[in-house]
Amino acid sequence: MNFGSIIHAMVIDMNETQLKTVAQLRAFLAGTLEVKFQPIRNDAERYGFIATVLGRFAYRRLVRADKGVLMRYLARITDYSRAQIKRLVSRHLKGEPLAKRYRAPAAGFARKFTAADVKLLAQTDALHNTLSGPATKCLMQRAYAIYGDARYARLATVSVAHLYNLRHQAGYQTTRAHWTKTRGYAVPIGQRRAPTPDGRPGFIRIDSVHQGDQDGAKGLYHINAVDCVTQYEIVATCERLSEAFLLPVLEQILAGFPFVVLGFHADNGSEYINYTVARLLEKLRIEFTRSRPRHSNDNGLAETKNGAIVRKHFGYQHIPQRFAAPVNAFCQDVLNPYVNFHRPCFFPEVLTDQKGKMRKRYLLKHMMTPYEKLKSLPKAKEFLKPGISFTQLDSIAYAISDNEAARRLNEARTKLFQSIHDRSKRAA
Repeated sequence: MNFGSIIHAMVIDMNETQLKTVAQLRAFLAGTLEVKFQPIRNDAERYGFIATVLGRFAYRRLVRADKGVLMRYLARITDYSRAQIKRLVSRHLKGEPLAKRYRAPAAGFARKFTAADVKLLAQTDALHNTLSGPATKCLMQRAYAIYGDARYARLATVSVAHLYNLRHQAGYQTTRAHWTKTRGYAVPIGQRRAPTPDGRPGFIRIDSVHQGDQDGAKGLYHINAVDCVTQYEIVATCERLSEAFLLPVLEQILAGFPFVVLGFHADNGSEYINYTVARLLEKLRIEFTRSRPRHSNDNGLAETKNGAIVRKHFGYQHIPQRFAAPVNAFCQDVLNPYVNFHRPCFFPEVLTDQKGKMRKRYLLKHMMTPYEKLKSLPKAKEFLKPGISFTQLDSIAYAISDNEAARRLNEARTKLFQSIHDRSKRAA
């Protein structure tokens, strides 16, 4: 019998009948470790080859070690597993002919439960709103044994495990399938529209900024609120976005604006779209709006300030939640005064063309701080909160220069981060 082997795409013909001793088999196996044989694909030929080799080497008279060599040789040539070779050798030693013991059934396996049974099961489940498997089997047994419904003759004998198999069949799914439109769920909190300040300050946009994760631990959260008209901005920090931590920060933010807050606009995050925040705003008579789908600019101002203010001064690195209090103090004492009284912003000049399309131009002459923008509004004094005057605000705005405010901000931020680093290192 000739067998082909492939070595580096070169075919070699070999007459294995020349191998007549176990020593030759050892040499053959040791010298052909890199040879990958093309196994015999025909089972009848492989069975015949195994019987021939076992007879030629007198397998019964071999010692244990030599039998192992012969088994490895048979596995190499036939590509059978060692377990399969052992089974075939055992059958040969018993005098049984090596041949296939199995054959495919002529007409496949007979099905006990018909398509009508599957459909009947689906109808039964529809009537009883799909009970558990044992309960459904009990119903079908009762239908056949007590009420004499012959349709359940076969289903009454079904096992609970196979009942679940029948429920997954295509006929069951087709019978039970019903199509409905997707039901939208509208949260009756806030109006889905953009704020309409009409040139008045007090309509704020708000968003949350997460200060990174580390080793599965959440960082603290910054709450960033920006006025639509003046870009007056209040940044505050809390440990978590739960009611216990977020509500005090929201009250602090609303109190931080020098003018009366008239509108509160957020995206659709659950930290803001909930009844607790809605009750707080209703109590203060503040209009509550939220972003519309497919209108990314509804909260665009807050998103822009997240990058220009929050990320620029705090970065993206993880800050543990336990440092929320000192970070919040830094925001109220240093960051917010600098942003509102000393950091200039662009304010657009809006032009409307003949087609009614609005175009914005950002000119250098329109650049000013948020506080200066507030003062430049017509009848600006009418928007201030009771007890607050521009004289008081001027004393804060012009107490130090812009450069001095920036220097103090940088020093305070460096001191804050150094403190966070030192305390985190000691805790570790």
